Amino acid sequence: MSVVKITNFPGLQSLEKEAKVILEGAAQDALVPAGTLVFTSGAVCENYLLVIDGSVRVQMVSENGREIVLYRVENGQTCIMTTTCLMSHENYTAEAVTETDVNAVIVPAETFHKLIDCSHVFRTFVFSSYSTRLADLLMLVDEVAFHRIDVRLAKFLSERMDDRHQLKTTHQELAVELGSAREVISRQLKDFENRGWVKLSRGQVEVTNLKALEKLM
Repeated sequence: MSVVKITNFPGLQSLEKEAKVILEGAAQDALVPAGTLVFTSGAVCENYLLVIDGSVRVQMVSENGREIVLYRVENGQTCIMTTTCLMSHENYTAEAVTETDVNAVIVPAETFHKLIDCSHVFRTFVFSSYSTRLADLLMLVDEVAFHRIDVRLAKFLSERMDDRHQLKTTHQELAVELGSAREVISRQLKDFENRGWVKLSRGQVEVTNLKALEKLM
């Protein structure tokens, strides 16, 4: 891992000399194509992943095939699931897929544990990243458990639409993002359409009344 790579992670720029030597000697650069399965539920965690640019989607899939997106690992971020598995020596309980081509740095598990032991700066970076992502995950749990689906859907559409007020997505993909069932999302979208708030077409949702969605939020 070069000095140039370290600059992508502000928390690592002040690494102790010994820790920097260990990290640079063991870390490997990786370019992972879009659509790659990074890890699966039940798999052993062998590496610590530092994403330089791109997006990795982490999700859980139930026995009946229902999915929910837990979070995304993007520029300058690390994966809370990976940190958990490395620290607890447990296998993964979710899966991760690259949504785009991902430029990343891979740190072997052995090196990760060595750095945790010897470097205050690395420990601080790991646990700071962990706590930030954990807070995001708890927000997701709060939203899924306690917030109305119409409010959450309105918020998602307003935040993710492009400058033409359009969002390329399917009802199933929205259900995965929001931790709901496709039938529930379809009914809610149809209600929005009947109210004149959105226009539905195959693989696309167009927001036609943004103010109404924002008022609902």
